[in-house]
Amino acid sequence: MAITSAIANSFKVEILQGGHNFNDSSGAPTGKLALYSSNSATLSKSTTAYAAPTSASADPTSTYEVTTTSSGYTGGGNTLTASADPVLSGDTACVKFNDTSWTSASFTARGCLIYNSTAVTGFTTNRAVCAINFGSDKTVTSGTFTIEFPAQTATNAIVQIA
Repeated sequence: MAITSAIANSFKVEILQGGHNFNDSSGAPTGKLALYSSNSATLSKSTTAYAAPTSASADPTSTYEVTTTSSGYTGGGNTLTASADPVLSGDTACVKFNDTSWTSASFTARGCLIYNSTAVTGFTTNRAVCAINFGSDKTVTSGTFTIEFPAQTATNAIVQIA
């Protein structure tokens, strides 16, 4: 069990089947970013969907998602919005999301799952896009925890397809 940074294999297939649309100008789907408190979470290229923990207030939760108890974190994570339509950077397609924050937060996060919670006929909801391992625990105590997304370029974007 570990968090391995990767684009979900299911995401690659679902793009070709029409299961994702990140166009900012055309009513992009609802993206979400869920945080995980431990490298014991199982997130990788094989992750196909976000799974809610048995109890979001447990510490740790059954999925190692950050607990909702006195943490300032909301189960399922924050909503993500595309900050621009996808672009081609060289030969790589990429998308950028607006930064997202949890205020009055007190928790530790080791990684996250970006997923698509928009219902699309023929597809499961909460479809995984990518898993990210932060490389080390990131802790906030009575403050603001912010995920900052890098530039929308082939060498920087979190979600990119070459």
